[in-house]
Amino acid sequence: MYKIAVIPGDGTGPEVIQEGLKVLKVTSEKFKFQYESKLFNFDGTRYLKTGKALEDNDIEELKKYQAIYLGAIGHPDVKPGILETGILLKLRFSLDQYINLRPIKLYNEAFCPLKDKKPADIDFVVVRENSEGLYKGMGEFKNKGTKDEVALQISYNTRKGVERCIRYAFEVARKRNAKKKLTLCGKTNVLTYAWDLWERTFHEVAKEYPDITTDYAHVDATTMWFVKNPEWFDVIVTDNMFGDIITDLGAMVQGGMGIAAGGNINPQGVSMFEPIGGSAPKYTGKNVINPLAAICALGMLLDNLGEAKAAAAVEGAVIKIVKTKLKSLAAGKMGYGTKEVGDLVVDNL
Repeated sequence: MYKIAVIPGDGTGPEVIQEGLKVLKVTSEKFKFQYESKLFNFDGTRYLKTGKALEDNDIEELKKYQAIYLGAIGHPDVKPGILETGILLKLRFSLDQYINLRPIKLYNEAFCPLKDKKPADIDFVVVRENSEGLYKGMGEFKNKGTKDEVALQISYNTRKGVERCIRYAFEVARKRNAKKKLTLCGKTNVLTYAWDLWERTFHEVAKEYPDITTDYAHVDATTMWFVKNPEWFDVIVTDNMFGDIITDLGAMVQGGMGIAAGGNINPQGVSMFEPIGGSAPKYTGKNVINPLAAICALGMLLDNLGEAKAAAAVEGAVIKIVKTKLKSLAAGKMGYGTKEVGDLVVDNL
């Protein structure tokens, strides 16, 4: 019996989560596992009514679950940064979800913006450190509001945090496929303190994985190669900020936000899975948003729970309809509505 906490969130989040839960129900019946889920209203509407984002007692409640299924966070009437910090980052930091895992996989070359790239060319994973770096929120103002103002934003990196992220990436590279290649993505020529630590740790840990081929690329070069030669990559490991940037580019390369899913992983605790495209409030209630990213996130959740066959079936159904049914992966252009796409996945499980 799996216990799954569900946070539908804002905007189109509840719509895509509804389709994911539809797929979960049928998948559980087909693959003979049981689950119970509970909805939590941690979102912008709650914040506007109560002034509360996510409190410590909410975190304690979520620790009772084996996984969290998240729709989206972001409300047009709440100032940017409040919900992201008060809900998303608090979840990641409080539950020590120190890995952000982003598979980047092309299912249909017709939806790829890159010329002559096929599914075999775009199939890699980004392992992003998820609990340190610039997102730690450390810094200060000096002489704020004056012509001499200085704003300091600190990238906070610990040996423990860096090493556990790098080790996780090596394990992914070892288990994933025959390539067994791991690329460190950083900026060692300019960010000499943080990336000295990252680079030294990477090479030290690499000695324990002689079966893994390693290389390095500056983050600016990485974005270039994502576009020019994505087939060069297998597994990429990087810090919080760079990971946030390159995974959005990866989403475009794989066909758009409509198919991009991610996991916030605590290998020893509660992990959270979500579509990475945001709440898209302008599409709310119109039955046009693409639910496939949320359904792919559900597949990642099932794989994390140990239901590998069920996860493979979900991905297989997604691949089939992306290849044979959809006109586009963009909202309103799929040729089907949100609910109908969910039904197509169920029908093809």
